[in-house]
Amino acid sequence: MQPNLLPYPIAALVLAAGYSRRFGADKRRLELDDGRSLLAASLALPCSILEEVWLVLRPDETVTALGLPANIRLVQHPATEQGMGHSLAAGAERLLAESRADAVAIFLADMPHIRRDTLETLLAYASADNIVLPSYQGKRGHPVLFGRDFWPQLAALSGDAGAKPVLQQNPEAMRIVELDDPGILQDVDTQQDWQSLSTR
Repeated sequence: MQPNLLPYPIAALVLAAGYSRRFGADKRRLELDDGRSLLAASLALPCSILEEVWLVLRPDETVTALGLPANIRLVQHPATEQGMGHSLAAGAERLLAESRADAVAIFLADMPHIRRDTLETLLAYASADNIVLPSYQGKRGHPVLFGRDFWPQLAALSGDAGAKPVLQQNPEAMRIVELDDPGILQDVDTQQDWQSLSTR
C-alpha cells in the first residue's frame, strides 16, 4: 500500500523519549543482526508506508545523532522524561496544530517486527471517529490508531499509563482487529526481551 492510495491521510507517531530504566542502557541504540539500531528498525515500517512520521525524542537529542532519516518530524518537550503519557500529549499537541491527517498510528521505538501487512490492515480500518487496536491471540498490542476526534484527549494525558485513560473513556469507539502477527506484542523492556528478540 502506497501513501497516496490511503483513503485519507494517516500519520505515525513514534514514541522514543523513554530512558530505558528497566533495561539498564539506551536500548534504542542496540544493534540488530542487519546492522540497524533497534530504533531505526522500528521506524522502518511507518516510514515505508506513511508520508507523515513524527518522532518523540528527549529534549537534547537530534535525529542525525541517532542516525535516522532527516525527513522525520521531531517532537521534543521537557515533560517527556516524566512518562509515556507526556510523550503522547506532546505528540498530539503538535499533530493538532500542524497535521491534516484524519488518524494517527502510535508506534513504540522498540518494536521492529510488526509486519507490513499488519499495518496495512489496520490502516484500512482507521477513521477520524474510531480507535483501532491490533490483537494477537486475544492480547492487544501496537500500533494503536487514534482517529482525529480523540487527539484532544491524547493531548491532555500525563503520567506513565500511556493512552489507557483514552481507551477507558471511549469503549464504544474501539475496534479490535485480530491478526496473525506476534510482532505486535514483541517489545524490549528487559535484557531477557532483547535476547528473545535478537535470536529470532
